[in-house]
This record gives sequence, C-alpha cells and structure tokens, in this order.
Amino acid sequence: MPNLLDIKARINSIKNTQKITKAMKMVAAAKVKRSQNKVIASRPFSRALGEAFVKVLSSIEGFSSAGLKIDRAIDNYPVLMQKREQKTAGILVITSNRGLAGAYNANVIRYVLKNIEEYKAKGIGVKLFIVGLKGTSVLKRRAQSVGFDIVQTYTKISQEPNSSNALVIAEDMAESFVKGEIDSIEIVTTRFKNMMSYKVEDWKILPAEDVKKALGDDEEESAGKIDPLMAFEPNADGILQKIVPMFITNIIYQALLEAVASELAARMTAMSAATNNAEEMIRVLSIDYNKARQAAITNEILEVVSGADALKK
Repeated sequence: MPNLLDIKARINSIKNTQKITKAMKMVAAAKVKRSQNKVIASRPFSRALGEAFVKVLSSIEGFSSAGLKIDRAIDNYPVLMQKREQKTAGILVITSNRGLAGAYNANVIRYVLKNIEEYKAKGIGVKLFIVGLKGTSVLKRRAQSVGFDIVQTYTKISQEPNSSNALVIAEDMAESFVKGEIDSIEIVTTRFKNMMSYKVEDWKILPAEDVKKALGDDEEESAGKIDPLMAFEPNADGILQKIVPMFITNIIYQALLEAVASELAARMTAMSAATNNAEEMIRVLSIDYNKARQAAITNEILEVVSGADALKK
C-alpha cells in the first residue's frame, strides 16, 4: 500500500513546482508581447533597407577601394561584396542564455549541425559565431567530433538586444571575411510567427544573393515590379560605404529580435504545458492519496472489529 506521507509530500512538491511554472509563464507572456511589438515594428525598416541594398548593388558594375577611408572591417565594402570560391562558411548561431523553453535551443542546434554536415559533404569548412550560453555549451562539446571551429561567442547579450550588440557581431564577422578566414556570412535564427509558433531559418547575407529570403519578402509580390533608375549623390562609393555596414548590422539586429521573441513564445508555451501537466499529476496523486487513505481506514475498522470479536470469544 502506498505510504500516505510520501504521496502527500509528492503532491506538495508538485504544487510548489506548479507555482514556479505558472509564474514563469506569466512573466514570459508579459515579455513576449513587448518583443512581438518590437519585431513587427522593425520588419518594415529591415525590408526597405534590404531592398535599397539590393537596388544599389544592382546599379553598380564594380567596386574599388581607391580613395576610401577604411577604419573598420565592416566599412571595407569592396572586399565584403566580393564573391569568391567558398572554402569556409561563417555561420552566426543565435540561441538563448536560459533554458526551460521547450525544444527551442535543441531545434536551432539540430538545424546548425545539419547545415555543417551538408557543408562538410561539399568539402567546405565551417566557422561558428555563437550567441547564447545554451548554444555555446552544446556546440563546444560537439566541435571536435563534428569538425568545425568556434571563432567567437557572445553570452552577455540580454533579452533586449540593441544595435550596439549587433554592431559588435557584424564587425567580428566582417573582419573574418576581410581576412579571408571565411568566404560567406549567414545567420541561423528563428523567425517569430505568432505566440504559438516560430520557424528555424538560415539567412544567407554575404555574398548578397539571397537577401529577399532573409528579409521574408514574398517573391510573388515583388514579381512584375519595375525598378527605377538610381542616381547617386555625391557618389556610389560613398553610398555603398554607408549602406553595406548598415545593412549587415541591421539584419543581425533583426535576427536577434526575432530570436528573442521566438524564445519567449517557446518558454511561455512550455511553461503553460508544464503547469497543465502538474495539474494533471496533482489530480492523479490526489485520487491515489484518497484511495490509500480509505484503505487505511478500512484496515483500521477491520482490526477493531476483529479485536471486538476476539474479546467476545
């Protein structure tokens, strides 16, 4: 027969856990709404900047660094815009610092490892730039066995990323690209869809061939549009030196925003499920507790009756 004290202790323990999961669900729900508003508000600008970036590139035939003042790697647009043989891919992986978000981090890491295997099958190496403690801890353990290098990790980016965070990452990746350590830049992140779902995506940034997909543009909507001729003032080089770092930094910032909103939505869903599961466990254990209590009472009555019968004899 189950021990009544043990069942009672389990019920109390689950109730305490349920209080925590319910509180975490409420916190995530409050934060995800704010993050959702940021994501939705930033998407039009990111899309417009991406379209301007594509139009500027398509209007210029060649790039030259002559006469340019280059203080940072991200300003060296003639090198960044070069398309060269891909020997090493640079991937920015965006994960979270905290767990208890269901399969959120596992989905991102699984997607990255699949990409790495595909690159290895083509004879292309991979260097990772990792955002988040969860991705860093797992991928560091897998680096040697799978066969990839980790260039930089970013574990102090909060749940409210800003353009400064994105600029640091963009400069690090641009520097690796300019030095020839990587030949492409892409981002593995999650695109926030709604409170209940997100999608893991691979945004290819450099070479700039698939910007529309990274920005979530609809090909059918853009089909048939006529792009007007563009005039540059004061000159195309000056425009490119401004728009290239702005575009790279902004798309990394957008990826961080999308990832934070997706993480919070996943955590809210996970904590909601955990709270409901705890309620069901409490219900089942309460039934077991009542059955055990009734059985104990029945046994006590039987012992009293048996004792009374024995005295009569």
